[in-house]
Amino acid sequence: MKKGVMRPGHVQIRVLDLDEAVAHYTDLVGLTEVDRDDQGRVYLKAWTEVDKFSVVLREDDTPGMDYMGFKCLDEATLDTLRGALIEYGCTIDDIPAGELNDCGRRVRFTAPSGHNFELFATKKQLGTSVGNHNPEAWPRDLKGMKAQRFDHCLLYGVELEKTLNLFRDVLGFDLVEQVMTPDGKRVAQFLTVSMKAHDIAFIDHPEPGKFHHASFYLETWDDVLRAGDLLSMTDTSIDIGPTRHGITHGQTIYFFDPSGNRNEVFCGGDYFYPDHEPITWDAEKLGKAIFYHDRELNERFLTVLT
Repeated sequence: MKKGVMRPGHVQIRVLDLDEAVAHYTDLVGLTEVDRDDQGRVYLKAWTEVDKFSVVLREDDTPGMDYMGFKCLDEATLDTLRGALIEYGCTIDDIPAGELNDCGRRVRFTAPSGHNFELFATKKQLGTSVGNHNPEAWPRDLKGMKAQRFDHCLLYGVELEKTLNLFRDVLGFDLVEQVMTPDGKRVAQFLTVSMKAHDIAFIDHPEPGKFHHASFYLETWDDVLRAGDLLSMTDTSIDIGPTRHGITHGQTIYFFDPSGNRNEVFCGGDYFYPDHEPITWDAEKLGKAIFYHDRELNERFLTVLT
């Protein structure tokens, strides 16, 4: 049952060198810088996104993800979900409006996986780069990979079952796909709060709170191939691809930002309705599930985390 969470809203990523990171996410990935704040953070958005920002970069000594935020329908919904999180047993941190520029109050909590998440309902809207009145097909000044939106994160951590219960029972997410061991343990789960193949995903890992990647959506397979060309042109470190996923069936390429945070750009992918049964992959087929063509996982994908 839907609880009023609409979509991924933003991710705050720690980077080692802010100037290098800004160049990577703007010139290569194709996001637009929209703001900076008195903490030194940089705010970015993709061209189809209506909200002011979806990616926040913060310079730090270690890379990784600070938190991922989800946007709720309205302030009343945010109050309802705040109460539901407390009732469920989550410790709440109320972040005041304005702590992120032009973003309303946020309700932050830690999932059993060890990751920090937050809910919010209000954020200034700049609109898309082509507007909403007789819009053109795309803006002519796009850079790099021309990312269309921040799409999802994949996170590695502990307590997948408890994390699923929290996202499903309290926040209204659906389980779309899963990877199961022969003894019935779920070692990967892909969750959505929309029609998308996933809005957040988790893989079982002995260390809590690890960041695997932030993903950005492209329009076509040709765009994914072009992204691969751009990665070679800029000597950017590539993890794997271009290739296809078995899970979600999206077409993808993985690479690293200058700080070692993994990015993905992808296109396509399955769709979901609430009456769909979860798709199950056997753990012995995990290689094919993740990389459909190679049919095996490379070592970096399993071990390089921030």
